[in-house]
Amino acid sequence: MWRSLCVTLALLICVKGDSLSQRSEFGQPPLNPRIVGGADASEGSWPWMVSLHAHFCGGSLITDEWVLTAAHCVKGLSMSSLRAHLGKTTQKGNDPNAVIMEIIYIIIHPDYKIGTLDNDIALLRLSSKVKTNDHIKPVSLAAENSVYAPKTESWIIGWGDIGKEEPLPPPGILRQATVEVFEDSDCISQCIRTVTDNMICAGSEKGGKGSWKRDSGGSMVSQDCSEWVQSGITSWGEKCAEPNKPGVYTRVSKYQKWITDNIGENPPGFVLVPHPC
Repeated sequence: MWRSLCVTLALLICVKGDSLSQRSEFGQPPLNPRIVGGADASEGSWPWMVSLHAHFCGGSLITDEWVLTAAHCVKGLSMSSLRAHLGKTTQKGNDPNAVIMEIIYIIIHPDYKIGTLDNDIALLRLSSKVKTNDHIKPVSLAAENSVYAPKTESWIIGWGDIGKEEPLPPPGILRQATVEVFEDSDCISQCIRTVTDNMICAGSEKGGKGSWKRDSGGSMVSQDCSEWVQSGITSWGEKCAEPNKPGVYTRVSKYQKWITDNIGENPPGFVLVPHPC
């Protein structure tokens, strides 16, 4: 089971500003108008990223008080043992912009299956609303019936290991890597474990890029027009970043109703992909 990215990723989140009030803020990182290459990300590139501590999984901010993550990250954990770290650029040393928040509610999908990792999705409610500015904003989510064609370029983000038994080296900067969506049939043929309609696969034909330990729960996103939209939640994989070995992600678009029903007021921003620019 993963809890990381083989070619992992960097982001900074600050704390001062106004609480989330405009839907237009979703999926809009002002400090990341254009992304080139991979490896370390610049400050504010991925302002929705969350680190669950002591860092074992990632998550994404989807409103000013809710975090989306993988069910296997938090199954069996108590709220008192969980802390959401916002604004972390690195995992080592002091970060003046980091914010630590308690979790007051954990919602695991009722049909989550430990053995197959089907419905590997969970919601975490923060102890208070997050203040927003250029460094901290929620991500948009793929709406029901969204379609991601094979070869769609996507970005995977996390603080995970950079290889088998190879932890992210100090100071542990958040990392990013590009992957492409796989055809469902190709994904099924490459995976030993069952791949369901609730999952989306992505990777690299040449290998060298993918998710690994401590990346679980983090976001896979793609840019639709000018908006960044989360298509997947890092869930599982069998081989780390080998050629034609895709990573498997929870397909976010399958859970729009479940997410909105559980959050209630102030729902996330959902985007139908693709849509006209």
